[in-house]
Amino acid sequence: MIRNARILEVGPWQYQNHSGSASIRVIRVRIHGSWRSLVGPRLNRGTLPGGRTVRSGPLKRVSAHMKRGSWLGLWCALLISGATLLAAEGIQIVPLVRDGAVLVSLEFADGFTEDVGAAIHSGLQTTFTYNIELRLEVPAWIDRTVASSTVTNTVEYDNLTRRYTVMRTINGRVEETQVTEDQSRVRQLLMTFRGLRMFPASELEPNRDYYVRVRATMRPHNALFAWPFDRGILGQARFTFIP
Repeated sequence: MIRNARILEVGPWQYQNHSGSASIRVIRVRIHGSWRSLVGPRLNRGTLPGGRTVRSGPLKRVSAHMKRGSWLGLWCALLISGATLLAAEGIQIVPLVRDGAVLVSLEFADGFTEDVGAAIHSGLQTTFTYNIELRLEVPAWIDRTVASSTVTNTVEYDNLTRRYTVMRTINGRVEETQVTEDQSRVRQLLMTFRGLRMFPASELEPNRDYYVRVRATMRPHNALFAWPFDRGILGQARFTFIP
């Protein structure tokens, strides 16, 4: 049971995935001196699990539909709501629990370096692999990995047609393939994904603290095409699951 908690702000915020738009409640609370972000579709303003009434702050509602401007608006809304993010500069990670799944969104603005562009335009097939872990915080013990998934974004440039073919797979299953002449679109496809269903919500225990951690690798990786983030932890985002 959560005690001495104070709600600072309440959602819902709108986001959009392939199946359409949906809303999610994110509540920022202060628990034993620390801020937490509580995520769940049935959170009510003024109450927390166990029926405990808490002091409520102002209700704030933000709409975002995953166009470029509103996508940035969602990041701002989640940051204002108190989502706990530990990430490299230029990366945003957002976990959401919705429709029986943990959805993960990522935007890595600084990942498309000059060496990445050089590797792609050399004609080499270039692949970014994001290893995503759902981990349970275990007080005074080692955190436990609950589940893991792999997102792979691959691009190949055709020097004759000057077109890029970009393919995304999740756990080895092809999700989408796009052909484009726009390098900015390639950058977005390689370094961004939004609302991907990563893990079943059935893996989550009520009222427990979790975090999503992301590692990344780039191929090819050699002396000519170095990627400073290779094999490192890009970042992680914490949340508390409220069913």
